[in-house]
Amino acid sequence: MSHISYPLQRKFILISFLLIPLALLALFTYYPAMRLVYLSFTSWDGISPVKEWLGLGNYIEIFTNPDLFGVFLHQIPYVLIGIIQNIVAIVFAVILNSKLRGRNFFRVMLFLPFIMNAVAVAFMFQYVFDTTNGSLNGLLGLVGLESWQQSWLGNASLVNYALASIGFWRFMGYNMVIYLGALQSIPGDMYEAAKIDGASRFQMLWSLTIPNLTPIISLNMFLTLSGALAVFDLPFVLTKGGPAGASETFLFKTIETAFQFNNYGLASAMSVVLLLFTAIILLVQNLVINRKGD
Repeated sequence: MSHISYPLQRKFILISFLLIPLALLALFTYYPAMRLVYLSFTSWDGISPVKEWLGLGNYIEIFTNPDLFGVFLHQIPYVLIGIIQNIVAIVFAVILNSKLRGRNFFRVMLFLPFIMNAVAVAFMFQYVFDTTNGSLNGLLGLVGLESWQQSWLGNASLVNYALASIGFWRFMGYNMVIYLGALQSIPGDMYEAAKIDGASRFQMLWSLTIPNLTPIISLNMFLTLSGALAVFDLPFVLTKGGPAGASETFLFKTIETAFQFNNYGLASAMSVVLLLFTAIILLVQNLVINRKGD
């Protein structure tokens, strides 16, 4: 090693340090991903060594079977409430970035739901949405809105909105903290200059704050939309996909296809479709938000 020049020694050391992480990445990420794509073109029960080659058969089944592709409609409420969640998070971030008394207390209280276990949150809201003894129906009764009382998780038209509202409660504070950090990185001189120019608070929010938050909005919206496509834990714990499959999500259906019906080929194809949809959403979102930022 002493006869080797310093640049070669440096390259050797760098390659040595990178070799193990790259090997682990290839073994546990790239190889499973390639294996998943391969299985998506086959019919396999997960047990027998024989894999029947189907070509695009699994993908044709996904896009032509409304019981599979149609469940994406169940995730529209998650997308809508996720967008509202980000808007509310920005509002709270702007409010709590001001010199409000007790602002640290409110920051902690709004962020607290995020650190709670997802399954524990689901069981907690099972009591909230309970038809007979639930706190939500009880509150509606106390304020004289008995006509609004109903089975929130048993109504096919409302169950996904009820489940999505749990995500709103849990993740709004997390998004707020991210926006709050971005707000604190904006130089105060910009606001001082805007005040001197006679800009109102709304004008500063729309023309100064929002443009500076564009990269963070893009990040949070991607996390929100990709999370809306990959919802599993809430319907699994609270409704098991009911009533009558009304709360089944695409990921829920994928796991059911693999582990309940032992159709790993079709489930692999569904996973690839979900990955492609996530990539398309990221691409479209970047085009829209970055154009708005420019």
